[in-house]
Amino acid sequence: MRSCPPPRTRPDPSRVLVVPDPTLYPWRIVRANVALGPEARGLLKRQGHRAQQAIDTVGLTGFEQAYPHQLSGGMAQRVALARALVNDPRLMLLDEPRGKLDSLTRLAMQGELVRPWQRSGMTALLVTHDVEEALMLAQRVVIFGPRPARIVGELVVDRPHPRHRDDPHLIALRREALALLGLSG
Repeated sequence: MRSCPPPRTRPDPSRVLVVPDPTLYPWRIVRANVALGPEARGLLKRQGHRAQQAIDTVGLTGFEQAYPHQLSGGMAQRVALARALVNDPRLMLLDEPRGKLDSLTRLAMQGELVRPWQRSGMTALLVTHDVEEALMLAQRVVIFGPRPARIVGELVVDRPHPRHRDDPHLIALRREALALLGLSG
């Protein structure tokens, strides 16, 4: 039997949160925004190279010296993702991380969310109201009903990445998810 880890009583870089608003510091360039975690922990000299690795991972190579106002919404959100990844988290909580993005940028970022999870083996918990997004990204989708929130279903997505929207299995799962939400037909 596995023992439970000790309860956490303070912030810990092994757990990170990514929210819809990238909340970048406007006076800091991309590299400095990404390096914030190691800097705050006094590890910048030893782990500064990880900021560049995280920037490369999210596809922002060449934008290290840009300020947030010089970035598109999708780029700013990728900076926020890199800022989370630089901490090498074991658990990443994503609360509608693409919620403020236009639909094309949302589609482009799906792969950018999956690649780091696959490389590092971290656990990611994604909160989304987009059924298709959940099916494209997750291995397991837990569906909540209306208030009071309660679990109304759970779907297992056993397809490898990258996934394709026209996969008949994903289309069937989408129908099942919508039916569980009372949106069938």
